[in-house]
Amino acid sequence: MQFLAKVDSQSVWDARKIAAGRAPDRFPTLEKASSPTKINNTLGQHFSLLDPLFLLPVLPAFKDVPPVLPAEVSSALRTSSNTAAPGPRGIPYSIWKQVHKANERLLPSWFTALLTHGQHPLPMKKANGIVLDKLGKPDYHTLSSFCIIVLLETVSKILERLSALCLASAARCLGLSHPNQCRSLAGLGCFDAVDTLTHEVCLLEAASFKVSTHFLDVKGGFDNVCANKLANILTRGGVSAYLVA
Repeated sequence: MQFLAKVDSQSVWDARKIAAGRAPDRFPTLEKASSPTKINNTLGQHFSLLDPLFLLPVLPAFKDVPPVLPAEVSSALRTSSNTAAPGPRGIPYSIWKQVHKANERLLPSWFTALLTHGQHPLPMKKANGIVLDKLGKPDYHTLSSFCIIVLLETVSKILERLSALCLASAARCLGLSHPNQCRSLAGLGCFDAVDTLTHEVCLLEAASFKVSTHFLDVKGGFDNVCANKLANILTRGGVSAYLVA
């Protein structure tokens, strides 16, 4: 009651979740997986978490790689929540914020070295997989009744965020992104997508056309991207070699 009495615009959705309640978590009861170890292995194989690790080749240093600036790291850290669940090493974003505050050259120099050699070290790729049950399923005897949240190392997510910003900027400057792309680009979001759709519908209706909209939810799209094909597209488009790597 004390929490509800202090609800404001920032915590109203948390209050709604508390009031609505949540069904208890379901534990997987899978066929041919009777023990916790077998269940873990079955889920890991289903979600592709048990792929064998391999050593990356040592690549020669790329030339003309711009150094990562302290301001860029500060910007990436600013959008990182201190309450976000960390990866296997248990280091939250708040620790990296303190590290960057104490020495603003440390993280930029480390990230610059990784980008210069096109490397993403294997320890930074380790993650914790948290399996959650999907609400409203008729039974929980199949793998499709569950989803997984992958908790990467926080320092790895900082580097990924910096790389994503560089790739998005390059794609926009080189004309590699679709004109109607509204996701993963700075300054464009859900409202822009709605405005674009509304504009197209109104434009066609004004010309006396009958209009219908078809929405597609591509399952596992990002998981099935061909890395080599994507790298070739980026290279042909003029993206810097270190970003392609």
